[in-house]
Amino acid sequence: MSDVQEAITRVHHEEWARVVASLTKRFGDLDVAEEAAAEAFATAVERWPDDGVPPNPGAWLTTTANRKAIDRLRRENKRDDKHKEAQMVYDEPPEPLGVIDDERLRLIFTCCHPALSMETRVALTLRMVGGLTVPEIARAFLVQETAMGQRITRAKSKIKAARIPYRVPDSEDLPRRVSGVLTVLFIVFNEGYLATSADTDPVRHELTSEAIRLTRLIRALMPDDGEVAGLLALMLLTEARRTARVSASGELVSLDEQDRGSWDATMVAEGHRLVRERLAAGVAPGRYQILAAINAVHTSARDVRDTDWSQVVALYGQLIRIDPSPIVELNRAIAVAELDGPEVGLATVDKLTEKLDGYHAFHATRADLLRRTGQSREARAAYDRAIELAGNTAETAYLTRRRDQLATNPPEPS
Repeated sequence: MSDVQEAITRVHHEEWARVVASLTKRFGDLDVAEEAAAEAFATAVERWPDDGVPPNPGAWLTTTANRKAIDRLRRENKRDDKHKEAQMVYDEPPEPLGVIDDERLRLIFTCCHPALSMETRVALTLRMVGGLTVPEIARAFLVQETAMGQRITRAKSKIKAARIPYRVPDSEDLPRRVSGVLTVLFIVFNEGYLATSADTDPVRHELTSEAIRLTRLIRALMPDDGEVAGLLALMLLTEARRTARVSASGELVSLDEQDRGSWDATMVAEGHRLVRERLAAGVAPGRYQILAAINAVHTSARDVRDTDWSQVVALYGQLIRIDPSPIVELNRAIAVAELDGPEVGLATVDKLTEKLDGYHAFHATRADLLRRTGQSREARAAYDRAIELAGNTAETAYLTRRRDQLATNPPEPS
């Protein structure tokens, strides 16, 4: 039974977007696609423990979901043409799974249409392409589940009412449309790289790999776009460290404690090559290219002590100029602490309290700097706040251990 349940979980990760994309193409309705896909997976949960996992789970789910969608259209049957449409679709042979990969790219451009707000695009793509639950998405946005559910529902209704086309934009529209897609892919990647929910695996490889796959497809469409290349490089250099980031006991491993020999050398090499190509292009870099360059500095160092922190600080300064945000300021402060000492970094971090009080990484950073400056009591309180806000189980375990070490190993002031 447990093997079947694990298989269903794995298949959901691997096939959700494929099934939804296939149904969206066939029926032109995201609501129908999502509900039919969900019903198909529910049927799998019910039948596979007795019948066994089918040889081609994706094809089984796609066929089942198509029948569920047709049954729904027939039940509604508000207009004769609706019924005829359903009958006609029912008689069509199932579409081979080989073409659905391209349909997922169409699906993401539909979910990222500029007629929708940016937050809505991200939320809809996380649900329809990433397969995240509404609670997981709500946590990522720091909003109530009901509000997020309503946002996604309104987005699907708007797509249907406005007849937003289900296609990849043409070459003229592609440049202005791709920026929103990159933002969505970056957030999908981040949700996989460090999941926000305590009810899922701390690292969700199916999401990071999907984000990388889709970014590669977009790069094939726009090979000269620097930000597409930058985002791909950033993802590769980050994903290369994935297996080193969580210990066997399920605890997050910080960058300075990671076994750098276990990093994926192939991904690191490709990421570095993309960064070098963008530098050689001589074009002012955008956000993703700078973030990729920062990660290139980190992954170039054989040991954390070899890190060129002055270059990291300079790159974050460049990023603040083009993309000012308190989170970028927080990351720069971390680098400043390594370069100029924890007292200097802490002074900068404390200025961000009002803006980032609800952000767990702010309190985790502050706790570490307080620990390093010998302020154990204040560090404990900051760790408590970070643990309260953190949703990722590996991160919570790491923060708990660091907090508990304060009682047994009080740090000396730096």
